[in-house]
Amino acid sequence: MSVATHSTAGHRPAESGGRSAWRLFAQTVKGFNVLTGYLSAVIVVITSLIVCYGVFMRYFMDSPIDWGLELSIFLLIIATFMSAAYTQLQRGHVSIEIFEHLLSERANRWRFLIGDALSLIFCAFLAWNAWHFFLEAFNDGRVTDSTWAPKLWVPYLSMAVGSTALSLQLLVQIVDALVGWKGRPHATGPEWRE
Repeated sequence: MSVATHSTAGHRPAESGGRSAWRLFAQTVKGFNVLTGYLSAVIVVITSLIVCYGVFMRYFMDSPIDWGLELSIFLLIIATFMSAAYTQLQRGHVSIEIFEHLLSERANRWRFLIGDALSLIFCAFLAWNAWHFFLEAFNDGRVTDSTWAPKLWVPYLSMAVGSTALSLQLLVQIVDALVGWKGRPHATGPEWRE
């Protein structure tokens, strides 16, 4: 091993095979968010089928189902919260596009950074409370007031996991933006694979 190789290897103790622990964490977060984004799309299709089945049973078979509406609501809650981080990964949340054209590139980076930081604060607060509600509902065995009476911890769990994933995605994008501003390559948005 040459002196140059030895000194280069000594400057990267946190990296293994050219990948830092942070990049591994970021890729794991982004991979999880892509998975839950696609699963949420499948859940929306399943929800549509349940609604169609409920309409068919009510109007054509004259035999309404008592669980269809509530299950559809639960599934839509799950799909909404579990797809939020994937939407953030794609930068698909609502933004004011006119600012992108009016402001300089540097001003837009600051705009996104400040927006992501404020969103992170809100989403972390939401995640904290969602985990609290989940634990309360799980420990108390809370159910809905319907005749079907499903457990309330199910939608609370999806709210907690989804808002936590969204918080982690925002954290990854903030760190990636800050590292990228220092001249290092980083990936944001749809180009999350390295």
